[in-house]
Amino acid sequence: MTDLNDLMKQAKLMQEQMQKAQEKLAETEVTGESGAGLVKVTMSGKFEVKNVSLDSTLKDEDQVLVEDLIAAAVNDAVRRVNDNNKNQFAGMTSGFNLPEGFKLPF
Repeated sequence: MTDLNDLMKQAKLMQEQMQKAQEKLAETEVTGESGAGLVKVTMSGKFEVKNVSLDSTLKDEDQVLVEDLIAAAVNDAVRRVNDNNKNQFAGMTSGFNLPEGFKLPF
């Protein structure tokens, strides 16, 4: 069984790594797309929309179509942010002797 002091040291180290990873994620930007790149949405790792880009060919399209493309691009960006965040945190707990089935709140 793991010594309680070792477990506390591991928890502190993990907390420090989480803090650094969260700061890095806040600076990370991903771009979601729809309509084969006609609509692009750039979003931060904290799910803040930084930029929306519409291809000029969309100006003559039906408003409902454009709105659907924007929604799809936002959803794609959200999915990409989630995937990026999971990948960043995936290796963080490796090397820690956590009990089987133990889940952290992230």
